[in-house]
Amino acid sequence: FETVTYMIAGRMRHQDSTGGEGLLQNGGVQWMTAGRGVIHSEMPEQEEGRMEGFQLWLNLPSHQKMCTPWYKDIQSAEIPEVTTPEGVLVRIISGSSHGVHGAMARPASDYPTDPLYLDLHFSGEQTFHQPLSAAHNAFVYVYRGTLQVLGAAGETQEVALHRMGVLRNEGDGVCLRASAGTRALLIAGRPLHEPIAQNGPFVMNTREELMQAVEDFQAGRLGR
Repeated sequence: FETVTYMIAGRMRHQDSTGGEGLLQNGGVQWMTAGRGVIHSEMPEQEEGRMEGFQLWLNLPSHQKMCTPWYKDIQSAEIPEVTTPEGVLVRIISGSSHGVHGAMARPASDYPTDPLYLDLHFSGEQTFHQPLSAAHNAFVYVYRGTLQVLGAAGETQEVALHRMGVLRNEGDGVCLRASAGTRALLIAGRPLHEPIAQNGPFVMNTREELMQAVEDFQAGRLGR
């Protein structure tokens, strides 16, 4: 699997058994592929103020489960941004929006989940439109303010602060409406339709693979 860590506020030091090391800061992203195994630490590096962020786990297809571990820091200035005609600022971590491609891109042949990861900043009473495939699963998470999901038939569904709204797999996209100060993440990806076996930080396809991964960790074969 992969971890995608988005730091809204704060500082965090990453170190791992492959020799990777970096400092994740305000607005930055850490994208790590565990692959066949990696030991890592994430330690706060600040003396005061809040630490705020998100970490999502992105499942890998079975043929990529044992790939070489990989790590990348993406600083805030490296994340592409676009302001929509309606005035919504979009930070594009992965995927694309309004003709702008995100900071992370992987070949679809190797990574069929095709993840979309957008951070939306509303500066007024505005709407935001994003095309989405009906074959993708998607959700929106509000971390400032509140927003509404607008349906094709005119109905609305409110998503409150610190709540997630899971979107229906229908139509050709999503339309969101919010007021000034609202911020939300829009996440989408193609489901793999593969079995999942998980135990703590280990994610495989079968129980047998999972037990082997735990044994490899206990034997020190994942690194130190």
